[in-house]
Formats: sequence, structure tokens, C-alpha cells
Amino acid sequence: MPLKAVHVKNVPNLDQVSDDLNSPTFNTYPHLVRPAEDFMVIGHRGTGMNLLQSSDPRMKSIKENSILAFNAAGKFNLDFIEFDVQVTKDDYPIIFHDNFIFTEDKGVIIEKRVTDLNLDEFLSYGPQREPNKVGKPLFRKTKDGRIFEWKVENDDHLCTLEEVFQKVNHSMGFNIEFKFDDNVVYKEDDLVHAIEVVLRVVFKYAKERSIFFSSFQPDATLLIRKLQNTYPVFFLTNGGSETYTDTRRNSLDEAMNLCLAGGLNGIVSEVRAILRNPGVIRRIKDSNLSLISYGQLNNMREVVYPQLLMGVDGVIVDLVEEITEAVADFGETIEKEKVGEEEEEEGDEIKCSQCQLSNLMKVIPGKGACTLGCMGGIQLKDGCS
Repeated sequence: MPLKAVHVKNVPNLDQVSDDLNSPTFNTYPHLVRPAEDFMVIGHRGTGMNLLQSSDPRMKSIKENSILAFNAAGKFNLDFIEFDVQVTKDDYPIIFHDNFIFTEDKGVIIEKRVTDLNLDEFLSYGPQREPNKVGKPLFRKTKDGRIFEWKVENDDHLCTLEEVFQKVNHSMGFNIEFKFDDNVVYKEDDLVHAIEVVLRVVFKYAKERSIFFSSFQPDATLLIRKLQNTYPVFFLTNGGSETYTDTRRNSLDEAMNLCLAGGLNGIVSEVRAILRNPGVIRRIKDSNLSLISYGQLNNMREVVYPQLLMGVDGVIVDLVEEITEAVADFGETIEKEKVGEEEEEEGDEIKCSQCQLSNLMKVIPGKGACTLGCMGGIQLKDGCS
């Protein structure tokens, strides 16, 4: 069964949606168990993020957030790619994940904030468009403070949002993440300015392309929704894996409250937060919100399959080829297991076979596995295919 992702453009625009919180939004379903052909697989930064410290060559195959990566992702059965947008000092939306960019000059590592650069300086890092031009060597700092030269098997130059619209196949949908620094307190005017700069490019070049927006910055998501009503807006959260001063970022329940209060369309959550509290899926779906997950665990088919069964709408993944193939295979498995085809029982239980629960417990350590098995509202079925 081939993968068929849901197109945003096939869903009512926000200006067509009632203010009633019970009205349909981006992609909601009455059943928790969903057909594989309606499940979205989204390419993280194209064909996956670059982990320069990893021994896995797949994590250093193609330069992340590049035209090359986005078009390579289009060779697989995807409908969306996810990428990060920031705005340069001279008001150009560019594609780059990290808050800081690094280079080396005479053996000294030089660090600059991306949003402090003008466009020409930003584009001067890494491979250049002109064959005879040499760019500044590009380095990257990991979360633990180590610095690596940004070397991948298939490199590409840095790019702008305008280029992405013009050079990536129009059939490919975009999940555009508005990137803001967690350690900066932004004034509303600064957020509005950055969002408006991006929106101008989007509305100029989007045409019929499927698009949805997302951000970890709670106020930014509310402003994106306020400044436009054409494309869906999702709140990104790690669901409590880290603690923030802004309590709206500290749990899936808080994320739900933000979405409902601000008229957002759904949540993009770190997958561990969902697996540790699967009962929240029912509450999110009952609120007519969509739910997408992200995280490195999504590169394991054993983690993706139970999410499909429990009603998660899609997954953001690095290993695009492997997971699109896996999801295509899930349709046959679902047909064999016949999980949850009849809604004979009321309540919050999610039907799940012992085999499926076992797969989940393999990847959720300690309390997460206990919560899932004992308190997550999962009703076990007999048998394992």
C-alpha cells in the first residue's frame, strides 16, 4: 500500500473555519486507529539533520536545510519537508537551523549570531554558487560544546526561502518552522517584524503549494495565526522533556491550552512526551487538534507504527527512505491485525496488541514503559501477528 500523505491545501483555510472550537481543523479523525495511507511522513530538514559527531553515515549524507536535500527528499513518497527559517539583519528570510554560525580564521574559531548577519555575509559561508569562489569554512557546535567542521558526503550552498520556493518541486509541501532563540526575550514588535518578512515571501511565491507553519516560541505561534489566516499554525513542544520559565512549553496539556486559546491547528510534540502519556492523544483529538511528532526515536519503525495506531497524524523523521518504506508496509499489517475497526466500547481506551505494546516498551525506559503499560489507557488485545 503506497503512502499517501494528507495535503494541507485539501483542508479548509482558516478563514473558512468557524470560531467554534469544535469545528474541524487541519486534520482530525473520529477513530484513533488510522489507515496507513492517511499518515504523514515529513522529511526533517529535507532528508534529515546532520549529526557531524555520529558514526552513522546516513546522518552526514546530504547537507541539511539545502536545496539539494529538499529535492532529494522529493524522490521519496513524502508530501512535506520541514525546514527552519530565520531573518537576516537586512530582512531576508534564510534557511538555517542553528542560532549561531561558526567559521575558522588562522586557527581561531569565530562565532556569529545568524540574525546579526546580512544576506551576503550569510551566503559567504560554506560552498559557493560560483565555481571559482571559495567560501568561509563552515563549522558547527554540538549541544555538549564540541565543534566539528561541517563536512558531509553531498554538500550544497546555503540558501534563502525565496530560492526554496523557486527551486523545489511545487508538489512538495512545506512545514516552515519559524526559528527563534530560546535564550532571548523577544519584544512583540521584533517577533511581528520577523514573521511579516517571512510571510511576504510565502504569499509571493507559495501559489498552490501545501504549507503549514510551526514554532517553539508560544507568542510567535499566536502572532502567526493573528497575522494570517490562510495556512495552519502548529505549536512545537518537547512536552516537558525540558523545563522552561514559560510554563506554556512544559507539557502537552499546556500546549493544548495554548492551541485552543489562540485558535491554532495542532501540536508538534517530541515523541517521548507522547509515548510516556498516550492518553493525551485522545484529549488532543477530542479537542479537534492535529498531532505530529518529532525526535530521533521516530527513525525507528517500532516507534512509528504504534503512533499510527494510536491516532498521531504524522511523524517528522531523518531516515526518510527507511520510514516511508516502513509506513507503506504498515497498511498490510493493519489489515491483518484488524485493530480497532469497530467502535464497540466507549471510554478512553486505545486498543493495542501485546506485540505492539512490547515494541513500545523496548524504546521507552523506566517510568515511561510503566506509564504506558499500566496507566496509559491502553486496552490489550490477545495475539500477535
